[in-house]
Amino acid sequence: MQTPHNEKKILLHCCCAPCSGSIIRRMVGEGIDPTVYFYNPNIYPREEYERRKREVVRDAQKMKVPFVDADHDADLWFEKTRGHEEDAERGERCGMCFEMRLGKTAAYAAEHEFKVFTTSLGISRWKDPEQVTRAGKRAASLFSGLIYWDYNWRLHGGQEQMERISREENFYRQRYCGCLYSRRDSIQRHLSKLPQDQSAR
Repeated sequence: MQTPHNEKKILLHCCCAPCSGSIIRRMVGEGIDPTVYFYNPNIYPREEYERRKREVVRDAQKMKVPFVDADHDADLWFEKTRGHEEDAERGERCGMCFEMRLGKTAAYAAEHEFKVFTTSLGISRWKDPEQVTRAGKRAASLFSGLIYWDYNWRLHGGQEQMERISREENFYRQRYCGCLYSRRDSIQRHLSKLPQDQSAR
């Protein structure tokens, strides 16, 4: 694993502990110094947001890495995604969501003298890693000298390691991506698999 320009100080945007846990450990194992940045205004409802954040904080403390808590900005997220309520997963709404989250991550990185940032978003099988990378590179392009590290965290057994560490650490495992609309779609998928008499209850 080689970072851009062999940078050791990396700002890591984290979406949840199951996705970020293995990444943090791989970085630390390679002598990389990550700072965890939590900015996920898409997560709905607020109780779910707080629960996911607590898990990331717990893991960051265990791994002795810095944690940065950004504002929730839920109202801004809904404003920016208005009109895209019916977009499919991996559609335009997801791209807008990634750009919002990684745009703020990039701004923090530039302001606090990080030269490289990355995200845990692309490790999830529910996400399109190329869509995540496009958003990351677009965010980096807004700040002189800033680089988005587009490492594919699924490589070299990354997803298997993610699953193993999640079990070992007993991380809270969410049932949907995060936003109100992914929650709605997850519930609908679940109901569609139930026998007719059960789904009507």
